[in-house]
Amino acid sequence: MSVSSVVVGGLITLLAWGSAGASGSGLEVQSRALQRASDAVVGLTAKAVEDARSSATLGAQRQGSGVVISADGLVLTIGYLILEAEDVEIATDDGRQLPARVVAYDLATGFGLVQALVPMKLEPVPLGDAAGLNEQSPMVVVSGGQTGAVSMARLVSRRPFSGNWEYHIDSAIFTAPARRDHSGAGLFNDRGELIGIGSLWVADALGMPGVPRLQGNMFVPVDLLKPVLQDMRARGVGPDSQRAWLGLQAGETAAGLRVLRVNEDSPADVAGLEAGDTIVTIDGLEVRTLEALWKRLWSGGPPERDVQLQVLRQGRPLAFTVHSVDRMKALKRPKGV
Repeated sequence: MSVSSVVVGGLITLLAWGSAGASGSGLEVQSRALQRASDAVVGLTAKAVEDARSSATLGAQRQGSGVVISADGLVLTIGYLILEAEDVEIATDDGRQLPARVVAYDLATGFGLVQALVPMKLEPVPLGDAAGLNEQSPMVVVSGGQTGAVSMARLVSRRPFSGNWEYHIDSAIFTAPARRDHSGAGLFNDRGELIGIGSLWVADALGMPGVPRLQGNMFVPVDLLKPVLQDMRARGVGPDSQRAWLGLQAGETAAGLRVLRVNEDSPADVAGLEAGDTIVTIDGLEVRTLEALWKRLWSGGPPERDVQLQVLRQGRPLAFTVHSVDRMKALKRPKGV
């Protein structure tokens, strides 16, 4: 069932809940804006280039959604869907399959941009203000393509988020109930403005110790896109995408920062780090959170430099010199790009 066939019921529910007291022309305007938002969400499929490092964790074939944000067919999505991708296709609500190209991947925000190679004839949506959200703000989540769907969402948390894959943003949006088709899905306010792009399913959207866990989703707010959109369109990256990369995944545990995975042939792998190591210091600074680890890595000097790590391996202290690389240079690209 397509988004168009289910969105009407969702809009009625939304308007009844979030627009009490509105009537007549006001409801009609909101309904049109939300229908435009629904129509602007498309499905995305992507195939990674041969030997792409990201295929080990993301798979070679990726599927998700994106949102049309400009009249020339520019689609905003979550970057991991198109990371190291060579073949990208857009699926519209009316069943069209359209070829597309990767325009940009912004390492700092996690956003990606693709553009249809033929006219989509879809009206773009305006970017909203995620900073103005509160727990009473009515919102909808829309995924795209023939299996797309729309549902109500509520804000449950606004807080920094650190990913185990060398990623951090200071103002992630957490919503409930959880959606499994979150990748690249659009989060809209009751005016049909885009306020976030779906990134993750999370086991605990509240993030409050001592409170029962609540499953939900993490969205990257469009507020992070506005300052970097021009650079992404012009250069293919945002201004903060040039940063050091170690090639490891780490997680916060009671015992400290545990290395969960080391990417093959990455700087961390070449230096000799292993899954199970506990990171104690980076460049002499003690770190116990992912936020502290990643921020120290990125602010400690140029992207390509020697990074000093002190770790514990089965209780034994070890020192490693890891020669970090510029993450963007480590990504594989299609031939001729």
